[in-house]
Amino acid sequence: MTRLADLVRAGDRAALGRAITLIESKRADHEASAQDLLHALLPDTGNAMRIGMTGVPGAGKSTIIDAIGSRLTGEGHKVAVLAVDPTSQRTGGSILGDKTRMTRLSVDPNAFIRPSPAGATLGGVARRTRETMLVCEAAGYDIIIVETVGVGQSETTVAAMVDFFAVLQVAGAGDELQGIKKGVIEIADLIVVNKADGDNIKRAEQAVGEYRAALHILTPAHPLWRPRALALSALKETGLDEFWATTQEFFATMRQVGAIEEKRSAQQVGWMWALLEDRMRLIVARHPALKTRLPELEAAVRAGEMTPTLAVSEITSALGLDL
Repeated sequence: MTRLADLVRAGDRAALGRAITLIESKRADHEASAQDLLHALLPDTGNAMRIGMTGVPGAGKSTIIDAIGSRLTGEGHKVAVLAVDPTSQRTGGSILGDKTRMTRLSVDPNAFIRPSPAGATLGGVARRTRETMLVCEAAGYDIIIVETVGVGQSETTVAAMVDFFAVLQVAGAGDELQGIKKGVIEIADLIVVNKADGDNIKRAEQAVGEYRAALHILTPAHPLWRPRALALSALKETGLDEFWATTQEFFATMRQVGAIEEKRSAQQVGWMWALLEDRMRLIVARHPALKTRLPELEAAVRAGEMTPTLAVSEITSALGLDL
C-alpha cells in the first residue's frame, strides 16, 4: 500500500485506476487494504474543488462536462470525472458508457474519467464515491466532478459529498415550477437549463426566468449565497464562461468565511453515519443466527404473513439488541 500510495501521488494513472478498483472491492481483505491506502493518502487530500452535477436523463450532463472540462484542462487544471452509471435491477450490470460521450476529455492527458456502477446505492452515486474523490485529490486533480445517475428526484446524496451542486434541466419538458417540489432543486447552488440553441432559445430563457422566480421562494442553504439559474448550450458551447464564472464566484464567496471547510466537516460526520449503516447491513447479513433466517423473513414479509416491523424485531433480537 505504501508503494501504491507513492505511485498515486506521482500521478501514475494506472496506479490511480488500481487504487480505485481496490477501494470499490467488497472483499474483506481488500477493504482493509483500501483503508490503509486512504490513511496514507489523507494528508494529500482536500485541495480540490468538488463539484456535483445531476439532472434528468438527456439533459446533457456528459456533454457539458466534456465541454467545460476541456476548457479547464486548457487553462492548466487537472480534472477528474467520476461518472456514476445506473445498475440494472434485472441483471445487476451497468453499461458504463459515459466515457464515450466525453470524446475530448477521454483522450486528454490532464483529465481522468472513472465510470462506476451505482449498484444498490441510493442517491445517484456509487458506494465508494467519497473515497474515490480523495484518491483523485491525492493524485493531483484540483477539480473533481461527480456526475450522478440522473434517474429521479432522490439524488440528494451527492450534495452531501461535494462543495458545489449544479442541477441540469431542459426547457419544454413540462412545467418548470414543478422543480420547486424536487429535493434536488431545493439544495442546488446552480440550476442550468441546457440546450439553449436553435428554436429552443426562447423556451430556455423562459425556463431560466421561472426557475429564478422559484428560487426566491426557497430558503438558501447559506445566507451569503443565493442559488442562481442560467441557460447554456453544450452543443454550441455558449454560456460555459458564465457557468464557470458562477462556480468560481461561489468558491470565492464561501471560502472567505470558511464555509467550505465547515461544510466538509459536517459531511465527514454524515459520512460516518452512512458507513455505520452500511456496516450494520453487513453484520446482519453475515450473522450466524440470521444467515438462514433472513431469507425466511423476507419470504414471510413478501407473502404478507409477517409485518416488516415484526421481522425487524426478530432481527434485532437475534443480534442481542433490545430496541
